[in-house]
Amino acid sequence: MDIIKKLEWRYAVKKFDENKLVPVQKLDKLKQAFNLTATSYGLQPIKLLVVQDKKLQKELVKLSYGQNQVAEASHVFVICIEKQIDKNFIHDYFKRVQQVRNTSDEILEPFKGALIESFSKKELKEVHDWATNQAYLALGTLLTVCALEEVDACPMEGFQPKGYDQILGLDDHKLTSVLVLPIGYRSSDDMFASLKKVRREIDDSILHLP
Repeated sequence: MDIIKKLEWRYAVKKFDENKLVPVQKLDKLKQAFNLTATSYGLQPIKLLVVQDKKLQKELVKLSYGQNQVAEASHVFVICIEKQIDKNFIHDYFKRVQQVRNTSDEILEPFKGALIESFSKKELKEVHDWATNQAYLALGTLLTVCALEEVDACPMEGFQPKGYDQILGLDDHKLTSVLVLPIGYRSSDDMFASLKKVRREIDDSILHLP
């Protein structure tokens, strides 16, 4: 497998084939990739909502500035952040660490205490901005794995989060949406599929020291 060729194959799909569904096996890989993505401190302040409901997807188009990819896609991934990242959230993370690794309290407590103190001093917006950065890390992971699996995708920042939150019931889960990723398979008449990628020359985008 040549990962560079896979990344060259990838593009932001403008038109999906509505009749093609992403197989369950590939969907499972993408969900696992999301769960395995790197996050700051390993705290995972993000969740993935998977939408596969054509009626609902069509309703979301009006909240996505008319981008029909949301309706056409096999599935729509909505990357969300936790609204509340507090002492209890951090405590639950360290509880998982202890269960998985059997690490002693003596080792974990200093780090846990430092994180709790650090987050207690942050403004809510600062915490949400930090969590949103983690969502972008997950988006990058998903786009790469989509390319490897030859699943098409179209990352979207252009949508109305409050509208998404309401129609998807995210408030009930103490989540808010930050990114949208329709996935599926490109339509044969998507003219953008055949266009060459426009990127800087590699010597213009990479610096070496010394």
